[in-house]
Amino acid sequence: MMSVTQSPLGKKSSYISQYKPDLLFPIPRAMKRDEILVPKILPFKGGDLWNAYEISWLNTKGKPIVALGKFYFPCESINLIESKSFKLYLNSFNNTKFASIEDVAETMQRDLSEAAGTQVKVYLVAIEKFSQNTISSLPGICLDNLDIECDTYLVDPKFLRVENETVSEIVFSDLLKSNCLVTGQPDWGSVQIEYSGKKINHEGLLKYIVSFRDHNEFHEQCVERIFMDIMQYCSPKKLSVLACYTRRGGLDINPFRSTEAVNMSDMHRLCRQ
Repeated sequence: MMSVTQSPLGKKSSYISQYKPDLLFPIPRAMKRDEILVPKILPFKGGDLWNAYEISWLNTKGKPIVALGKFYFPCESINLIESKSFKLYLNSFNNTKFASIEDVAETMQRDLSEAAGTQVKVYLVAIEKFSQNTISSLPGICLDNLDIECDTYLVDPKFLRVENETVSEIVFSDLLKSNCLVTGQPDWGSVQIEYSGKKINHEGLLKYIVSFRDHNEFHEQCVERIFMDIMQYCSPKKLSVLACYTRRGGLDINPFRSTEAVNMSDMHRLCRQ
């Protein structure tokens, strides 16, 4: 099993513009799931939706083609894909000839599915159809205007507590920030929490979200930690956690975990993406 430190993160990388699938660096999800006590039978459904904005290749006449991409990795996959390696992999298409956009999508789907250990869905969209993509804000109650005092910037689930009221509500915050597990560089995002059960104290929930500020973990792992902490400390009957991270290297990552059936096809990009 390869270590995360063996990934291309934090290292000087050569620009490779000819198709090279072995640039992908898979990381076993079990490495962090064991740490936060995720059972082998997963307590959640969902996946990771990646949006890619820097996809290009050459047609058979050598003319460059550009497109937008969506990649959906089910949370049941054995591996997640380290993001810099994904970017390097996409770059390797830049000077490679393909007969059609369908051929490119099929190639990416085959390579990513093999690396992830399960079927990955790939959708490529011609750039001129961008107007069909919607940019919106997260629905729900925004927690960010709460007048709280913060002094804890390493994850502390003890901020999570419930009140003596049963509710079904959606809350969100744009104050989510964590750091890359390897490089320590900041990752910025928005998090939405939808649940049914005892009302989660809003001030405590916001302090909990802020406590990720100096925490080092990949995007997908942060969302699973949030899900597991809320389940443990608040015991909701239903729970969904979505994080929409801002773009880095032409990619944004949107992990979603839920106790309920999942449909990520209608997810919209946020203004920071």
